[in-house]
Amino acid sequence: MMGRPRYFTPSEVAAHNTAEDLWVSFLGKVYDLSPLMSQYKGDVLLLPIMEFAGKDISSWFDPKTEDILKYVDPLTCCVAYYTPRGRFLHIPPNGPRSDWDSDIGQPWWRDSRYEVGLLSAKTRWMRIINTLTSQEQRMEVCSEETLNEILQRYLRYNSHARSYTWKYNGAVLDMNKTLSENNVPDNDLELEQLRLDRDAFTPAILLHYNDDLTEG
Repeated sequence: MMGRPRYFTPSEVAAHNTAEDLWVSFLGKVYDLSPLMSQYKGDVLLLPIMEFAGKDISSWFDPKTEDILKYVDPLTCCVAYYTPRGRFLHIPPNGPRSDWDSDIGQPWWRDSRYEVGLLSAKTRWMRIINTLTSQEQRMEVCSEETLNEILQRYLRYNSHARSYTWKYNGAVLDMNKTLSENNVPDNDLELEQLRLDRDAFTPAILLHYNDDLTEG
């Protein structure tokens, strides 16, 4: 990926959960394996991957090596990949086999062509209120995203969102900074500890119209 990576929420990854549109996340990365599924369509080694479509599979990996977990096979005393859900694509068989092509190049989990972005380490909810129309939109966003990146999410609800000044508690927000960097609090943990309704305390960003639709 070139430039700043795009962040995704777990719910966004979960929406891609079919053989034709299959995403997974692991070790903080998001992979679109749809081309792989198409290339090897019908291969039984895709079944363990399909079972986890739209899910996080970090438990399959050693976080230090970023490779699939390994173990010592008690029968052969050889090191083998640990695949309790069954052997999957690009995992070699435990023993010599004539139908195994060892020249596969990069296995899919090391192939950056499939990487589409990063998984958010912490998502948060926010309300965006258009002071011109009184329209309110509640959105789940990534805590790592800048306001400009959140604006991109919001464009589906207001195509002229760039023609507004974004404010919180009367202060103009820096669109190149995150919500936290703009001092917009994330009180999810405290609200959970106090057993308070998170929806009732979701921070509200107010959009003030700039009288210039040329930015839309």
